[in-house]
Amino acid sequence: MNKSELVDALSKKEGLTEKQAADIVSLIFKGFNDQLKNGGRIEIRGFGSFVVRNYGSYTGRNPKTGGTIKVDPKKLPFFKVGKELKERVNSGK
Repeated sequence: MNKSELVDALSKKEGLTEKQAADIVSLIFKGFNDQLKNGGRIEIRGFGSFVVRNYGSYTGRNPKTGGTIKVDPKKLPFFKVGKELKERVNSGK
């Protein structure tokens, strides 16, 4: 499912216009972005949690030239699936 499919499903299920549903989805995503940018954590019970992991710099290899390069430190979002979602997916329900 992509963002436009999510907007469409929300508008049909809740009887909203496409614009209202798009605004709600955008508001939720903006809240997620802001929280993760500020180093926060997002937990949705029964679904999973999002955190930002910090990775230090390291020496990597350029696959094209084979030479070594310095990779700068970075932050990446990480999702950990919740127990209930994992069980639902595995049971096929």
